[in-house]
Amino acid sequence: MAGHSKWKTIKRAKAATDKKRGAMFTKLIREITVAAKFGGGDPAGNPRLRTAIDAARSQSMPRENIERAVAKGTGELEGVDYVEVLYEAYGPGGVALMIQALTDNPTRTVAEVRAKLSRLGGNLGAVNSVAFMFDRKGQILVAANGMDEDATMEKALEAGAEDFVKEDDAFTITTAPADLHLVYGALEKVGLKAESAELSWIPKSTIRVEGETADTLLKLIEAIEELDDVQKVDANFDMDVSEMAQA
Repeated sequence: MAGHSKWKTIKRAKAATDKKRGAMFTKLIREITVAAKFGGGDPAGNPRLRTAIDAARSQSMPRENIERAVAKGTGELEGVDYVEVLYEAYGPGGVALMIQALTDNPTRTVAEVRAKLSRLGGNLGAVNSVAFMFDRKGQILVAANGMDEDATMEKALEAGAEDFVKEDDAFTITTAPADLHLVYGALEKVGLKAESAELSWIPKSTIRVEGETADTLLKLIEAIEELDDVQKVDANFDMDVSEMAQA
């Protein structure tokens, strides 16, 4: 079981608490703001914004919050100027980490990320120190409950997907980066409602971790993702599902 995808599924269940939901809202609002800043405030003409708004709605974010985030991105309301940054790092067991953030203060963010890494057995790497181990891809997650796998795969491939994998209760659909929003929209038109659609760093191969190393690694990833500035973390680990669920 590839860790980076299964861990996402487990995190969705953990995000149901009010504390987790509030942190998720913060990250979604930043993505909406940045999407509107670079692509305009009309979701019909800005696929990244449309995807971000759909993600916010799937988490029951109030419409007023969404509209305010868009207005800040377009400059109609005063807002924070966020920049996109990427940090490369190593975690316990030699696992490679790709850490994506949206921040108004990169100096603060890198210090916070470095502190989490140091406390939990990781270290920050130089540019391109781990990026070569990953491919940049679009990933769409569709709930598998009640869906015919063959029919769903056919629809996904017809829409332009590169790959299709069923893992437990979800289908993971992989696309070229430039095709993410196009495939996402095509799937919606044929009645497949995606739970999430995002650009991810997909590992070319994985490192098996177990026991205390696995536990510390998951604690590290979660600690980094809890930082307000961090949007997501991709990693190249593999471990038993039971160890993930315990963590």
